Amino acid sequence: MYRPTPGGAFEGLRIIDLAQVRSGPTCVKQFADFGADVIRIEPPPQSGRTEMMTGARDGADMLNLHRNKRLITLDLKAPGAREVLHRLVRSADVLVENYRPDVKERLGIDYDSLAAINPRIILASISGFGQDGPYRDRPGFDQIAQGMSGMMSVTGKPGEGPMRVGAAVIDVATGLYAALGVMTALHERERSGRGQWVQSSLLQSGLGLMDFQAARFVVDGEVPRQVGNDHPTGMPTSAYATADGHVNLGAGGEAMWVKLCDVIGRPALAGDPRFAKGPDRSRNRVDLNAILGEVFRTRTSADWIERLNAAGVPCGPIYTMDQVFEDPQVIHGRMATTVTHPTRGEIRVLAPTATLSRTPGRLERSLVATGEDTDDVLAELGFGPAEIAQMRADGVL
Repeated sequence: MYRPTPGGAFEGLRIIDLAQVRSGPTCVKQFADFGADVIRIEPPPQSGRTEMMTGARDGADMLNLHRNKRLITLDLKAPGAREVLHRLVRSADVLVENYRPDVKERLGIDYDSLAAINPRIILASISGFGQDGPYRDRPGFDQIAQGMSGMMSVTGKPGEGPMRVGAAVIDVATGLYAALGVMTALHERERSGRGQWVQSSLLQSGLGLMDFQAARFVVDGEVPRQVGNDHPTGMPTSAYATADGHVNLGAGGEAMWVKLCDVIGRPALAGDPRFAKGPDRSRNRVDLNAILGEVFRTRTSADWIERLNAAGVPCGPIYTMDQVFEDPQVIHGRMATTVTHPTRGEIRVLAPTATLSRTPGRLERSLVATGEDTDDVLAELGFGPAEIAQMRADGVL
């Protein structure tokens, strides 16, 4: 019988998890890792419904997203399921879902229906494009949102066409924005005693991630373009080939620029009229990169990284994923941690990405078998053994 260990930051908080794919589970994970009682509802095998998973159920993606949860099966379309759901809602603080907007009404998990059962409930709804508007019923995926938010238009080398970012950054950000919205609503509930509807969408999150690039247009009417590995406005911030690989350099700003010129043995470069000020260096980035590219090829990556960081100029390696988890700082920070899976044994997954001094996140449980906690959770809700058996016979569970 699994329960989160007492003492977590979210101890006493109950989350109903109806989230699928990546953005919704990313939201829920923030609470599960810090001690919330997360009850994940999955369709029973006999329902004929399949949830949208990220790869195989026992694959890396699912195991990373769905830790620290209790799992029950419930066919939300079956007669008799509503009573189970309503008892869960009465006992819960938050429900997280990322169905298409119209599905909520059909399943009775729209905000008005939930608030009628529990006025303190917070509903977190994640969608591709929003809960209303002309695109409300469109399916949303990370890559589609990358294109529509402008992200792909500024990613990649000039003239080579749009390029997606190499990770599902909008999916993840949408989950994080949703979690932040839920935490904000929980804080406000302390004052008002009432829940509310939290909404996040891939499109809006993509715009949020575009940040200063989007601001360049909405404030000044400037349309950002592709500049490859270069920073759009702060040069020299880019990637450079070395004698044995590549490094990232972050030397935007006048002080950093002067330090860089000293470290590379070209102090006169700081006074070159083409590069004297930030706008000059951005405007003349082709000439600047040609000079720096020639210099950086004279030493190894490790040599440059040591020299530049010692001088206070940000510089770092460009890793493959295996190299990431061999880095001394990643190891020191315990950025990957172990959890035991019922069939795969001890596995490593990503650790919580925020560190709290008194109530740190914990990985206590891997993703378990479908419905493993159904009887336990239903008994907590007041259902007796005979009722549970009947619901199972009726295909509700």
